[in-house]
Amino acid sequence: MDRRAVLSRPRMRCRLAEADRDRRAHFAIRHEVFVTEQKFFRGTDRDEHDGEPGTRHVLAESGATAAGAVRLYPLDEPGLWRGDRLAVLPEFRSQGVGAPLVRFAVTTAAELGGRCMVAHIQPQNISFFEHLGWHQIGGEVSYVGHPHLLVAITLPARARRNRNGQPD
Repeated sequence: MDRRAVLSRPRMRCRLAEADRDRRAHFAIRHEVFVTEQKFFRGTDRDEHDGEPGTRHVLAESGATAAGAVRLYPLDEPGLWRGDRLAVLPEFRSQGVGAPLVRFAVTTAAELGGRCMVAHIQPQNISFFEHLGWHQIGGEVSYVGHPHLLVAITLPARARRNRNGQPD
């Protein structure tokens, strides 16, 4: 690999999409991937989880350009979180945006008291998730009308915080 190409890549970072502008970018990426490109949803991929107070929306940026998104939210079982709507724009898929997004979601859920995170993923992405420490639970299932696998990861204890913000 040409070292100059590595050094000239824009800096990639992940952060919570808290400002209105950031949330619009987050939703635009999801729309581009899940509605326009993959046609998993008609009109919008937004659902009730997007408006829940515990939901966190994450944005990945390459330099100053929005490149990817993921959301995470707590489930009814204490300590159990779901990661979903992982989306990377096509022009950024070869730039290593997906792994930092997943790692950021895992760390965020752990910091918020999570012990385990689950996700429905497309079957072609199983090796990517296994490489990041996730494992498959059961067989193929239908999720939003398409084949998916349910995967899980134990969240890192060192990042866990209790309700008072103190390490668990």
